[in-house]
Amino acid sequence: MKQTVAFCTLGCKVNQYETNAMIEKFLQKGYEIKEFNEKADIYIINTCTVTNMADRKSRQMLRRVKELNPEALVVACGCYAQVAKDELSKIEEIDLVYGTNEKNKIVEYIEEFEKGESPKQIVTDVMYQNEFLDFGTTDYTEKTRAVIKVQDGCDRFCSYCIIPYARGHIRSRSVQSVVKEVEEIAKKGIKEVVITGIHVASYGKDLKENITLIDLLEAIHPIKEIKRIRLGSLEPTLITEEFIERLKKLEKICDHFHLSLQSGCDATLKRMNRRYTTEEFKQAVNLLRKAYPQVSLTTDIIVGFPGETKEEFEETYSFLKEIKFYQMHIFKYSQRKGTKAAVMRKPNRWKNKRRKKQ
Repeated sequence: MKQTVAFCTLGCKVNQYETNAMIEKFLQKGYEIKEFNEKADIYIINTCTVTNMADRKSRQMLRRVKELNPEALVVACGCYAQVAKDELSKIEEIDLVYGTNEKNKIVEYIEEFEKGESPKQIVTDVMYQNEFLDFGTTDYTEKTRAVIKVQDGCDRFCSYCIIPYARGHIRSRSVQSVVKEVEEIAKKGIKEVVITGIHVASYGKDLKENITLIDLLEAIHPIKEIKRIRLGSLEPTLITEEFIERLKKLEKICDHFHLSLQSGCDATLKRMNRRYTTEEFKQAVNLLRKAYPQVSLTTDIIVGFPGETKEEFEETYSFLKEIKFYQMHIFKYSQRKGTKAAVMRKPNRWKNKRRKKQ
């Protein structure tokens, strides 16, 4: 009888891609894939650690699966496992802990463990990883669009963000590998692809060739079976006149762009180490709206960042009204141990002190 495997994916589109890649490797080895709420022999939770809430959800899902099958092998892998391996190892419901670099060999590690030939925890130091770990062509997807991972890691080190420590330095995938995967996906009837990475705007900076994200998009665009190309989250510094001039020639690019803002106040942006100003962000928005009159712009905003005053909050509020985003993802600051923001002054809650009784 085939062994069965079920997956739960938390977090970003990169995690979605990597889950699909892991599923494909299990299928190639003869495993059967089950829904996560079904009984399975192996449960794999692809964790996220971008916020405290993501950590909590990861722990909840890891504990829940033993209720579905007390005899199942429970595996934690990914970003939360990378930065909190010791914490996860103390949870008795978890059998195996693998980091972000271990996903592409997860089938081998699990099979070796079942033979008594592999440890319960394998988490290598991602900060020493200098090359993109290519899963090979991944054409497994349950949707009508496919997520394509073209880049990993981040060198920006925003003061609130733990992800560089979970993903390591930037590593870009070769143009040839990306094009090959998109061609294979197109043969499966997929018409739309989403180009994504941990910091996709930095694509190519680590490659010997003089290649940037726009070069990659121009290489993908001629694949005739693909009708639509979407871009993952971008930084406003990527949006230059040259980039837009080349981008608008690519008719398959969807006119929806997610520009990560985080704050509409320059003082807050500086403390966040975001490396752009609100004026530069506005210039990027204007370039996009000029090139794409019907453009949809979305963004992320953090409120309650350490040191944020009511006046700074109001600046952000006014800036958001001025930009008029189509949609915004607004969330409270989440302290991440090991980041610079974690030792900054706590957020000002703006709460009025209770009046003393006369």
